[in-house]
Amino acid sequence: MKDESVLPNRDTKDDLGVSRIVAELKALRLSALAGRNRTANPPKLPSRKILTSIVDGLGAALFPNRLGLPDLQEDGLDYFVGHTLDTALRNLLTQVGLELKFALDNDSAVKQAHSACEIVRQFATTLPKVRQLIDSDISAAYEGDPAARSVDEVLVCYPGINAILHYRLAHELHLLGLPLIARMISELAHSATGIDIHPGATIDEAFFIDHGTGVVIGETAIIGKHVRIYQAVTLGAKRFPTDENGALIKGNARHPVVEDHVVIYAGATILGRITIGRGSAIGGNVWLTHSVPPGSNVTQAKMNAAPLDAVSAAQSITPEAFRKKYQA
Repeated sequence: MKDESVLPNRDTKDDLGVSRIVAELKALRLSALAGRNRTANPPKLPSRKILTSIVDGLGAALFPNRLGLPDLQEDGLDYFVGHTLDTALRNLLTQVGLELKFALDNDSAVKQAHSACEIVRQFATTLPKVRQLIDSDISAAYEGDPAARSVDEVLVCYPGINAILHYRLAHELHLLGLPLIARMISELAHSATGIDIHPGATIDEAFFIDHGTGVVIGETAIIGKHVRIYQAVTLGAKRFPTDENGALIKGNARHPVVEDHVVIYAGATILGRITIGRGSAIGGNVWLTHSVPPGSNVTQAKMNAAPLDAVSAAQSITPEAFRKKYQA
């Protein structure tokens, strides 16, 4: 005779109160949707899990010998790259469609949908440029770190490169009008590395983040060529202006401009729309809220570097103006 006490209880779900919790969660969900006038059209957002696989695929297509399959042969590389890229882009197409629909449903100011296919096609054309930029970042890391034994080690081991790879891809998507997907991709790297780079930031070639944990780079930061920063560096906003109703003003330039060949050491906090002049070195744990001229050496012991005369000019620098000034 079987022991009834060990038989599975078909009513276990109800014994645990699951039905009641489901009902309460449904009520809360419907209330939240009603508060946003979304009851008839709940949002369907891009998937973090799928975006993770997309970024992995794009990374493998960009660097098939190092991030692709371990048994790839030279005569099969192009096929692998083509197949992997096609799969990643087709999956991205679905996610882009979800963001565009969400934007249309969520913003009454949007008049018409962009073509998801055209956006993905434009993104694909940027991949050779992205590869070149990441190559420059890898070279900067290898040349700037005596512990690096090879560029291959840098690519597969350094958290800074992982974060920059995610940023470079996310930035292109951000420029194409996909802020949600771009932010989600950046946050994947943030979760994995502790490095928080907003996809809206403008970062030029040969960027090196050493160690990296705790680095924060804000949305409107502009970083020039051959810049090196260390762990726990913050390029943040000094204050958050509000409108006449007290709501935060979004999108205004509020993060630093870092010119070419600048080094920022561990723990430095640089706040506001200020300019760090070309060739400057910012010491560890410095708190800096004023611009400094080119060639400055700012340390905790000597926080008297003269600020630039035209701070207001620095506050008006845009990514386009920066590129014209330093890439001419």
